[in-house]
Amino acid sequence: MTDLPENSDEPNFYGNFEQNSSDKRDNDKEKIKKDFIPHFFPTYRIKRQLYPLPIFFVVAISAILAYLTYVEAGVQIDGGYIPESEFGVLGGILNGLIYTALAGISAFIIIFIIKRKGIGFLMYIFGFSFGLIGFFQTWFFGEIVIYLLFLNSPSLFYLFYFELIFLAAFFTIVMLYLYFTSKSIKTKNFIVLYIGLLIGASMGVLMPLWTTLAILIGISCWDIFAVLYKHGPIKQLIEIASNSEEEDYSSEKEIELKIDTREYEYDTSKLEIGIGDLAFYSMLTSSALVQTNNLIVMALTALAIILGTGITISGLKRNKILPGLPISIFLGIGIMLLSWYLIASFFV
Repeated sequence: MTDLPENSDEPNFYGNFEQNSSDKRDNDKEKIKKDFIPHFFPTYRIKRQLYPLPIFFVVAISAILAYLTYVEAGVQIDGGYIPESEFGVLGGILNGLIYTALAGISAFIIIFIIKRKGIGFLMYIFGFSFGLIGFFQTWFFGEIVIYLLFLNSPSLFYLFYFELIFLAAFFTIVMLYLYFTSKSIKTKNFIVLYIGLLIGASMGVLMPLWTTLAILIGISCWDIFAVLYKHGPIKQLIEIASNSEEEDYSSEKEIELKIDTREYEYDTSKLEIGIGDLAFYSMLTSSALVQTNNLIVMALTALAIILGTGITISGLKRNKILPGLPISIFLGIGIMLLSWYLIASFFV
């Protein structure tokens, strides 16, 4: 989370949340805005008061897609590197470590590249990633929907199946074009939501329970390091994107001192939710519905995630940047397991 110029309308970066203070004493404090972040960064921009809406939308749709795929269509694949069906909890933990390590290595490689090629090189990375995810996941989930719609009409299924390939390709091309050319916040927000829910739904389907929990815990711990450590990749990326290395160091330290003494506080009237946050939120709720087959457990997990995000937001008045995953994910996992146990023990 980085500062913006005092009267700027630009929101902040990945996982950085901003909100308006409601009490009079807070309104008397000088507000420090967040730094400018490039428009092409994959974040959902919204007013602080409305922050639950995109989270609720993405977790609900991804959970529905995952349920249709896993339960209704019967697509059940052990997607971990180490089969959990053979190694159990140990396999899940090892899978979590592997995926977390890959995420960390990839992050440092990206930082290494943009330090040499410039921040604009991220456009190519985002474009390539969005292209792959947009095409293959649209094709995959589109196939699931068509299969369920025409379960008793195989001829119609194959007719729409081949058309779906071209439709997915065309949609992906249009999506990429709009993402990198349109200045519309609504257009960008839709694309970020779409890609985020596809990732979450597919991970919720492919990853078994212990692998899912291990990945989410591992990535949340990595998020803490990447955001809060001074050489963490996300922290470095924010500094590069906001050109903070050109700012007056003494001025920045003075602002930090005034934040500590509560003379200043960061403006939290607007926020940006990173696509990674949306993807992992939806992964957890998708897994909750698929594994428990219970809407109540899924709904309680989603509410816990939204509550965790609110707690993170409340801490941003006095912190320039905070990781967006840990509180929401840990609270969500805790509520999922507790509600699952209670419902299984007393209501089944």
